[in-house]
Amino acid sequence: MAKELLSGNEAIARGAWEAGVTFAAAYPGTPSTEILENIIRYKDDIYSQWGTNEKTAMEEALGASFTGARALVTMKHVGLNVAADPLFSASYIGATGALVIVSADDPGMHSSQNEQDNRHYAVAAKMPVLEPSDSQEAKDMVLEAVKISEAYDTPVMIRMTTRTSHSRSAVELGERHVPPVPEYKSDFLKRNLLPGNARKRHAAVEERLKKLAVFSDSFAYNTMIKGRERVGVLASGVSYQYGREVFPDAWFLKLAMPYPFPIKLFQRFASMVDKIYVLEENDPIIETFARLAAPQKEIVGKDVFPLLGELSQDVVRASLGLKDMAPRHSADGVPGRPPSLCAGCPHTAFFYNLGILKVQSKGDIGCYTLGALRPLSAMDTCVDMGASITVQLGIEKALEKAGKTTKQVAVIGDSTFFHSGITGLIDVIYNQGKSTIVILDNSITAMTGHQENPGSGRTLMGQPVRQIDIVKLVRDGLGLEHTYEVDGYEVKAIRELLKREMAREEPSVIVVRRPCVLLYRKAKWSPMVVDKSTCTSCKTCLRLGCPAISTDVDGKSLINVSLCTGCGVCAQVCPYKAISYADEKGMHIGSMTLESFAKGGGK
Repeated sequence: MAKELLSGNEAIARGAWEAGVTFAAAYPGTPSTEILENIIRYKDDIYSQWGTNEKTAMEEALGASFTGARALVTMKHVGLNVAADPLFSASYIGATGALVIVSADDPGMHSSQNEQDNRHYAVAAKMPVLEPSDSQEAKDMVLEAVKISEAYDTPVMIRMTTRTSHSRSAVELGERHVPPVPEYKSDFLKRNLLPGNARKRHAAVEERLKKLAVFSDSFAYNTMIKGRERVGVLASGVSYQYGREVFPDAWFLKLAMPYPFPIKLFQRFASMVDKIYVLEENDPIIETFARLAAPQKEIVGKDVFPLLGELSQDVVRASLGLKDMAPRHSADGVPGRPPSLCAGCPHTAFFYNLGILKVQSKGDIGCYTLGALRPLSAMDTCVDMGASITVQLGIEKALEKAGKTTKQVAVIGDSTFFHSGITGLIDVIYNQGKSTIVILDNSITAMTGHQENPGSGRTLMGQPVRQIDIVKLVRDGLGLEHTYEVDGYEVKAIRELLKREMAREEPSVIVVRRPCVLLYRKAKWSPMVVDKSTCTSCKTCLRLGCPAISTDVDGKSLINVSLCTGCGVCAQVCPYKAISYADEKGMHIGSMTLESFAKGGGK
């Protein structure tokens, strides 16, 4: 068979194709995003789509499973919180066609607001979880998940992590299994979870779990590897790879199916060794099961190895006090680069204006979260997807009750608004909130790498569709009269609109609209330049936080022409008119209207 070097996410996509999956859904979120982006390589065989959020994606995959089709749904770990309601119901209902749920956890919080361990969800929902340790296993686990799902009438979770999702290793490719022909047949007792039906389904889930526990003991990917010393290492996922380097002579039990825990297999393993080290990222889940299964054994786990962050070879060595061997990998000497909005980002002018007006906004999840950082420093809170609007409403009502009414601003992006902001805005309208909601519409889901959304006009598979117009949705659909649109590059217009709406004693929405600067791939723009004779070194332009702007040795502003996109925002904020376009005849982003972009200035 042919081999390819694949990332874990690419391998999941390949595994879905080989396993005969015909339906795939997701909401993009790092580190899971590339799974669906690679599944569209197989669009002749697999229909795939972005859901508006993880809950809708989960329910759509469950519906596909009802027809006997094999379905896959993927999300990052916090996305499973959004999809938890259908997840637990899906466990009771089971799977007609296979239902595979990929949860990509993020130990170390590289791009997340927490580092929860979603194996807890599998235990709580009483469904099996598989945990690959490399790309080959990531591909193979999809095929195994499909088999287990259909054999035991259960959804199956595959737990990926940042390292298994993004690291690459050789994968042996296989052929596609012939998928079943979908046909919907009613099954009222199984799929309609009225209390009377649900009680019976709960009993079926408990019986299924017993059978899965027996299966786990003989699961081929739960592998015992002989060692030369009577030291054992129990590991799952990428932690197994770290353990192999640190403990070259130890016995290993690699758990690719950590739940249900293979009790008998582990007890056999424990009898071969005198001491067991447990390596797993985040919470002590397999460690807890191991201690219950072999209470007499010396087991070393989270009492030594860190609960927080990622594991690595160096972390494991350091935890054991092997200082002579640690650390071998270091970033010392590499200059730090604080995160910032891109040069020409259409969110910059808005956050700059918040600073000028001395307004701290309640923020959300997306590129615009970077507006919280210096020098913009314009975002005070960030909780979860959609929380900007509802957190602001809670603050407003609490202050109002105490007689401290203040008009404030909540900020949310277009994709996040579709995801979970609409319901929050309905709460504002229904409960007579007064704050201004600002929706930063850059026409794409940008932070995770430019995925389409209901406002972009295209589906994941590239089909042109009707764009959801946010202004019409809010003004006409929700009946909020005071809904306005402004160009993201118009500094003065944004400021005046903000001042006006913040003075209004009723709720309002401002849609700040301009496509993400990285979508202007066909555009040819003229960069900005600084007239050193006019520049007074006042540093007003530096308050934008634009990575293209710095200062020279004399303290004068300096624009890096290789980074500058010609958006023109810096020229608008310069009080001395020291910044202008290098070539007024050349096309630049600032001169492009939203209409000209739509006619071909973009992708």
